[in-house]
Amino acid sequence: MSDAIIGGQDRIAKRFAKLKEEGRAGLVTFITAGDPDPETSFEILKQLPDAGADIIELGMPFTDPMADGPAIQEASLRALAAGMHMRKTLSIVRGFRDQDHDTPIILMGYYNPIYIYGVAEFLEDARNAGVDGLIVVDLPPEEDAELCIPTVEKGLSFIRLTTPTSDDKRLPKLVQNTSGFVYYVSVAGVTGAGSASNEQIVEAMGRLRRHTDLPIAVGFGIKTAAQAADVAKQADAAVVGSAIVSKIAESLDENGKATDKTASMVTGLVRELANGVRNARK
Repeated sequence: MSDAIIGGQDRIAKRFAKLKEEGRAGLVTFITAGDPDPETSFEILKQLPDAGADIIELGMPFTDPMADGPAIQEASLRALAAGMHMRKTLSIVRGFRDQDHDTPIILMGYYNPIYIYGVAEFLEDARNAGVDGLIVVDLPPEEDAELCIPTVEKGLSFIRLTTPTSDDKRLPKLVQNTSGFVYYVSVAGVTGAGSASNEQIVEAMGRLRRHTDLPIAVGFGIKTAAQAADVAKQADAAVVGSAIVSKIAESLDENGKATDKTASMVTGLVRELANGVRNARK
């Protein structure tokens, strides 16, 4: 049995166990598969672990990413224009697994592309490619039978988003079938829209930990190493997406194409973020 197939929930659990042993939080990085083109996206993906990414979220390009701000919306459009689709996304993961058997990869996005692919076939192909879990932002727990439960039964994690408006009444339902980790969206709104204060994050951590023993990752609005460090003092991981995707956009030429600086600009930012996270508790 291949390393790709035996990963799943175990790979995520092992990574958080290692982080706990090292006495630090993790860095979760997000890029959109195929942005700005499949080849460059794959090169960036391969370099993220060495730059300091502990877990990677790989966006599944979609035409209507309603929970995402302008930066990630534009990344999806760039990827789609470059010919990206779900099978290519899984192919990128498969290629990544040829060289990296340890770094967890979470596919993040919306249900429509999975539904079109076919849930059973998608889960089988994702598992075989080396995907470890899913974040699907537009499926509430009331629809767990649609995708969440089949995902967990397949040995993959289904990671749920929680928000500042997820109160003690709602949280038990949200974490009921959640696995891998809980993703706390620290601000109400789309990705890249502002950031939460330290006091708000501390309060949220206390509320979430009353309802789950899973690791908690905090994202939305983290743009700098200092902000990532502040989150890493409280949470089990800091998630950075829009800032990384914006760095990709910044690296492109006047025609919107990748340059020889694209990958290095992205990994340079990730190294800064990783240093902030890794030194936060020292």
